[in-house]
Amino acid sequence: MVVDDSVVIRGLISRWIEAEPDMVVAASLRTGLDAVNQVARVNPDVAVLDIEMPELDGISALPQLLAKKRDLIVIMASTLTRRNAEISLRALSLGASDYVPKPESTRARDAADTFRRDLIEKIRHLGAGRRRKAQPATGPLLAPAAARAEIPSRMPGSPVPPALRPFGLAAPRALLIGSSTGGPQALTTLIAGIGAIIDRVPVLITQHMPPTFTTILAEHLARAGGRPAHEGVDREPVVPGRVYLAPGGRHMRVVRQGAGASIALDDGPPVNFCKPAVDPLFSSAVEVWQGAILAVVLTGMGSDGTCGGREIVAAGGSIIAQDEASSVVWGMPGAAVNAGICSAVVPLDQIAAKLHRVFSGDRT
Repeated sequence: MVVDDSVVIRGLISRWIEAEPDMVVAASLRTGLDAVNQVARVNPDVAVLDIEMPELDGISALPQLLAKKRDLIVIMASTLTRRNAEISLRALSLGASDYVPKPESTRARDAADTFRRDLIEKIRHLGAGRRRKAQPATGPLLAPAAARAEIPSRMPGSPVPPALRPFGLAAPRALLIGSSTGGPQALTTLIAGIGAIIDRVPVLITQHMPPTFTTILAEHLARAGGRPAHEGVDREPVVPGRVYLAPGGRHMRVVRQGAGASIALDDGPPVNFCKPAVDPLFSSAVEVWQGAILAVVLTGMGSDGTCGGREIVAAGGSIIAQDEASSVVWGMPGAAVNAGICSAVVPLDQIAAKLHRVFSGDRT
């Protein structure tokens, strides 16, 4: 279901969706009120919801849509303004599954192509995830979450879950985190629970996000963790007590600076179709801290973080992945698990406790 007051945008998105062999446009609507009134009849898997619309805007329509259809996947669409970034992140806390930034003009070919690829990918992956969860279970009942907290879920087509690796022996000198779809909510939950760890080591995060959005997210993380959090600045020292977030549109790496480390930003090409990407951060950290690294791969589409994670593990560091049940999309953490580079696979609400144990010397 496409909901946007611009007839041009509605038509564009609808044509893109209809061009995909596994998708169909259930409805093309002008206002949030139309969407609320018709969602039960239309019964869509996914709604692409504009923010600014007459009669009922997107943020007001969102809770009403979810009240009428609890399992509806809602992807917010907005242009890159600070106000819209704030609203989009608020929408995630209210139940939206993801967001996609609309280009200021669809006449710019590169911007339109990026918008199309991101939107279609999110519709496909989030919609498929919803359908999988809606299917009735046919296998044996699973053990309680606590009992399976560190048991990796199977990747599709993989008959046996990959074995977990032992944790590295070196005490971590930095905590690295990579995330994408579902990441803002997951990061807020995680950062809120690891204040004492932030005091001990620097925390560096790459979240797949455009400019402006990362500015707002850093502010949210600072409030959640009660510690300074900001977008990384080129050449600034990396020190304990701070959270550094890769700025939208730039890759964030770390480099040696005397006996310590500093941030290095670059405007290079996308990595894994992402900018910022997780792999550049993970790989660069090995050059600075060798095996004294603990990295966490949170919810997200794709496999970003796996290549860099291999380098961390090869140097003696450790990787923790979010489990499938608590992930919005088990792409990135699932890829890391399937690559056999993880030492633990943990539900989101237990990752902070696991990190505290590791930083206290527990290597089991």
